Amino acid sequence: MFLAHGIGYAEYSRKLEKRLQVERNRERDYAASKKILHQVNNQW
Repeated sequence: MFLAHGIGYAEYSRKLEKRLQVERNRERDYAASKKILHQVNNQW
């Protein structure tokens, strides 16, 4: 958790705003990876 998001699990579980920030970042990363995968699949 700390290496990927810069926040420890204890703080993640205590602070709602930090949790929401991490989840927004995860959603953004997921969308970016889906876009890349789509581009790669359509290239072949």
